[in-house]
Amino acid sequence: MHFTLKHYRELSLDELYTILRLRQRVFVLEQHCAFVDCDDQDQQSWHLMGYAADGTLAAYSRLLPVGLSYPGYASIGRVVSEPALRREGYGRILMEESIRRCGELFPAAPLKIGAQLYLKKFYESFGFQAVGDVYIEDDIEHIHMVRP
Repeated sequence: MHFTLKHYRELSLDELYTILRLRQRVFVLEQHCAFVDCDDQDQQSWHLMGYAADGTLAAYSRLLPVGLSYPGYASIGRVVSEPALRREGYGRILMEESIRRCGELFPAAPLKIGAQLYLKKFYESFGFQAVGDVYIEDDIEHIHMVRP
C-alpha cells in the first residue's frame, strides 16, 4: 500500500469524490448511520489516502489539527477501509501511518479520538487509552481515547 497525504485544498475533485464515496459506503450504508458526513471539518483537515497496488483506495483517515475537534488535541477521524479489502491488514497500516503523519504535521500534540467501542482494543494497541464514559453517537457506542 502506498500513501498520499493532502490538505483539503490540494485534493482533486476525483480524490474528494472517491473519499466521500468510501466514507458513505461504510458509515452510511454498511453501518446504517444516518448522519451528515460533511461536517465542515474536512476543509481544515489533512486527508490520508492509502492505495492498494491496483490503485483502489484501500484505506483512508482524516487528520484534524489541534483544537478542531478537541481543545488541546489533534485528532484522527473517519478511519475507514474498503470493505472488499478487509482482512488484508490495511487498517493497522493506516493507523500506524496516521499516527506518524500526525507527529509530523502537529509535533508534540497529543491525540484524541472518538472510537467506536468495539474497536477499543485495536486503538489500545497503538497506545491510546480510554477516557470518560461510553457515549452514543449515531446509534453506535463510542468512547474517547487519548494518546500522549
